[in-house]
Amino acid sequence: MIDPKLLALLVCPVTKGPLDYQRETEELISRSARLAYPVRDGIPVMLEDQARTVSEEEIAKLPPRTPLAG
Repeated sequence: MIDPKLLALLVCPVTKGPLDYQRETEELISRSARLAYPVRDGIPVMLEDQARTVSEEEIAKLPPRTPLAG
């Protein structure tokens, strides 16, 4: 599990866009870059060469993003 405060600070290193945490696969997904960054032992691995490519179908299955409260 990732600390929600940390998750709010993290962005995709490629696009600088928001990330979605997928608890089932323990990944942080960048919709805009179509990359999934692994989370190992609770630590996000934010390296592009460690990320896997996410398919259009996987992106479509993601729940709608909830805006962060300001």
